[in-house]
Amino acid sequence: MNFYQRIRDLREDRDLNQETIAKILNISQSDYSKYELGKHMMGIDKYIILAKYYNVSIDYLAGIIDVPEKLNRF
Repeated sequence: MNFYQRIRDLREDRDLNQETIAKILNISQSDYSKYELGKHMMGIDKYIILAKYYNVSIDYLAGIIDVPEKLNRF
């Protein structure tokens, strides 16, 4: 799965809209939309924010692994 499909699926699974995630990333909704469409690549800073927000690894967000790993391993 591509990164842009993964971030869209995570957002939709939580019934969030693009505007909400864009605010979390401190960007416009139209810029976030470009990430979900695969038109722009996210910087590592955005991956870190989303990984913390969704509590998943960056590898999962980037589509490297298919099973989400939680950040907090206690």
